[in-house]
Amino acid sequence: MRKPIIVGNWKMNKTIAEAVEFIKAVDPVCHDGATYGVGTSFLALNEANKLAKNLIVAAENCHFEDSGAFTGEVSVPMLEEIGVKYCIIGHSERREMFGDTDETVNKKAKRLIKAGITPIVCIGETEAQYDAGESEKVIRDQLSGSLADLCADCVKNIVIAYEPIWAIGTGKSASVEIAQNCCHIVRDQVEKMYGKEAADAVRVQYGGSVKPENIVEYMAQPDIDGALIGGASLKVESFTDIINKTK
Repeated sequence: MRKPIIVGNWKMNKTIAEAVEFIKAVDPVCHDGATYGVGTSFLALNEANKLAKNLIVAAENCHFEDSGAFTGEVSVPMLEEIGVKYCIIGHSERREMFGDTDETVNKKAKRLIKAGITPIVCIGETEAQYDAGESEKVIRDQLSGSLADLCADCVKNIVIAYEPIWAIGTGKSASVEIAQNCCHIVRDQVEKMYGKEAADAVRVQYGGSVKPENIVEYMAQPDIDGALIGGASLKVESFTDIINKTK
């Protein structure tokens, strides 16, 4: 039985003080019905991670090299040092704005796995690709590159977040049927690459305008094991509502 995982992705929001305030309010509300967490800015990671007892605290990116002339980057050993256990990689914003590719996401995934940090690997198609009927091809191609040359046992423990780019921050959300179908494609591609055992074990999130009003419908689908949540994770009230609705 796959345990659901629901993670708020704060993006470039919340100061350290605001993160601490949020953790203090939300951490006591968490329950064993799912794994709950938040992805914070690099600056807030240490304080948030020290404070959280029930929430997991995820980094929003990392570099695949341990050190070097990579101004502004943060390495996996730096995340290890402060006890980070999850890291979001390959988010569409990182791919579109900062040049992440399937190849670099793959390198990051391998380095995180080596460190015992769980990658949350993001994939998803643009609106143009969706309109052209290319969703399945994009999903399979991104997974083929991002998850290349991993071990099957490693894949069992990662998290894959399917996020249609046309549904991120737009107010649009994929219908339950579209989300389920695409998450099923994710699981099928994992099976093609690493076998049924890995496909049955890997947790697949849906992300894209998830909020308290629709979380239950998404979570009821057989191939959706959780959500990567943007705007609704920024407010204590809405994220608490999501936690309470997924008991």
